[in-house]
Amino acid sequence: MRRLTYGEPVTLTAALLDPLRSGAAAARPLITFYDDATGERIELSAVTTANWAAKTANLLRDECDVEPGTPVALLLPAHWQTAAVMLGAWWCGAEIVAAPEDGEWVLCDADRIDLALAAEPAGGVVALSLDAFGKGVPGLPSGVIDFATEVRLHGDDFVPWSPVPDDTPALAGATVTDVFADARARATALGLTASDRVLSTLEWTSPDGLGDGLLAVLAAGASLVQVRNPAPDALERKAQTERATKRLHP
Repeated sequence: MRRLTYGEPVTLTAALLDPLRSGAAAARPLITFYDDATGERIELSAVTTANWAAKTANLLRDECDVEPGTPVALLLPAHWQTAAVMLGAWWCGAEIVAAPEDGEWVLCDADRIDLALAAEPAGGVVALSLDAFGKGVPGLPSGVIDFATEVRLHGDDFVPWSPVPDDTPALAGATVTDVFADARARATALGLTASDRVLSTLEWTSPDGLGDGLLAVLAAGASLVQVRNPAPDALERKAQTERATKRLHP
């Protein structure tokens, strides 16, 4: 794992995003998100993605006491806000775990609040509306944090209070070092480079889907076009419109 000049470990989020937040890469699209069921399209640069990740990290640390080693479960689709949540959690040093029962905190979409609550996480539940205009989730049960409402109150910059060791678990037991190394290896195996624009319909609920569909793309410095609820007859048009050079599908 790359280290800062004064010897402290670099978080997984910093390792993935720092190379993309300067020079020409900073302004170009990093994540372009489509939802064909709603007609939504949103485009985020590396700087904007990092800002959202920082807001999330500040929320998780300051309101949820997430720190290095805290297990966080996600019940979320492949979505630009999910990317921000993962990067924010890793910035804090959290470990993303698969099962809600294994998470101290569970972050979920509006359709899975009951499932998150049923897991009885020791910390609590954060609900995401995933609304393109930042609307919150109406009628939340008492104690459930509304992500859209709370995250906007937090700053666009994040600095960990203490270094996150390289051997901190980051994803389903794999360490920060291992996750980053695996992401780079998968980027090489997929032939991804910084000049690629990757059209993907992969879900991120499995290690392979997350590894190829998000982490490898970021590790390569490539640009991601993520399509949710893809309309089959529209994918070819999107590929041409977005000038996709690689495609990832189940």
